[in-house]
Amino acid sequence: MGRDPPAEAGASCSGTPPHCPSLSPPLPPPLPLSSPPLLSLSLTGAGQAGAAMAAAVIWILLLVGLLAGLGDTEAQQTTLQPLVGRVFVHTLDQETFPSLSEHVDVPPTVPITYHAHLQGHPDLPRWLRYTQRSPHHPGFLYGTPTPEDRGRQVIEVIAYNRDSFDTTWQRLVLLIGDPEGPLLPYQAEFLVRSHDVEEVLPSTPASRFLTALGGLWESGELQLLNVTSALDRGGRVPLPIEGRKEGVYIKVGSASPFSTCLKMVASPDSHARCAQGQPPLLSCYDTLAPHFRVDWCNVSLVDKSVPEPADDVPTPGDGILEHDPFFCPPTEATARDFLTDALVTLLVPLLVALLLTLLLAYIMCCRREGRLKRDLATSDLPLPGNGKLCFGQLCLPNSRLKSSSGSYPGLLG
Repeated sequence: MGRDPPAEAGASCSGTPPHCPSLSPPLPPPLPLSSPPLLSLSLTGAGQAGAAMAAAVIWILLLVGLLAGLGDTEAQQTTLQPLVGRVFVHTLDQETFPSLSEHVDVPPTVPITYHAHLQGHPDLPRWLRYTQRSPHHPGFLYGTPTPEDRGRQVIEVIAYNRDSFDTTWQRLVLLIGDPEGPLLPYQAEFLVRSHDVEEVLPSTPASRFLTALGGLWESGELQLLNVTSALDRGGRVPLPIEGRKEGVYIKVGSASPFSTCLKMVASPDSHARCAQGQPPLLSCYDTLAPHFRVDWCNVSLVDKSVPEPADDVPTPGDGILEHDPFFCPPTEATARDFLTDALVTLLVPLLVALLLTLLLAYIMCCRREGRLKRDLATSDLPLPGNGKLCFGQLCLPNSRLKSSSGSYPGLLG
């Protein structure tokens, strides 16, 4: 008749699910697939993280491969043997850098520049220079080593392809030694104004110059000692006019004495004529013309066959001067009192300064007239008959102008 009592917790149930309550909590309803903002954001963040990881892995692999390739690359090495006192010239072009055209044929018109330096240093050694007229011309390493430069020097040269930006480098090992054969004590230097330094450095123009000079310096074999640009000697850059060159100094040596013609060119009479603007004395035919225009007023001859006298080495003495009849120093000095001179030097300026101070104080304090004395010495202003003082259309009565002391405030005081 009444309601059935509720089932006890924990009692078993063997009925069907509609008639049996579940012991576990109900599951939440599934999320709709139409608009899942939270789920879409999580999926987007996971995709970006995966893409970033993949890109990082790719870059790491590329860097590892690049470093491995750089480690396997070995610089080309060339051994050269410059001689002390002889000019050294090394040409830098595509033939000396075969690695520039290993994979792709590089035409000769491709602009290529070079940078050379001493290994472990930012610049070249002091005796070596580098020059290149333009990226379309070859570069040159040239110079004359000195006896202090004997030994082994390593020069690193980097070549840049200006079109493809490819780079390669080469190592030049210089083994500087002494020359063989006789010494060259007779040396002459010429200023060639018709050439630039890049035009004389190749072997063909240098050999042509020595051959032409043989007509003036007939006896003996001539050798090239040094080549220097006129700009390195203080010359000026010429104007961009056709036919103007920078100029180059060429130094030549020989074991045979100078010819009479060269001695006459370097004589004092020739230098005097050059100072007056006249051509020097030249007793022989100029075999260097017309290929080489030599400035005969700038020819210098050096003869090292006669050894220079050695400088006298000073011998240290005992520090006592020898007897000199013209130097007679006094043996005794008379005693002298400088107290009077010191007092005069100090007291006289102080007294003068004190007198000037007293004079200035008297003028400023005792000679002052004062305002009352000045007002008493001042007469009254003449007023018109009506007793008023007028300034244009403005008139003031005399009672407002004149004070009890007889002065006129605002006008005189």
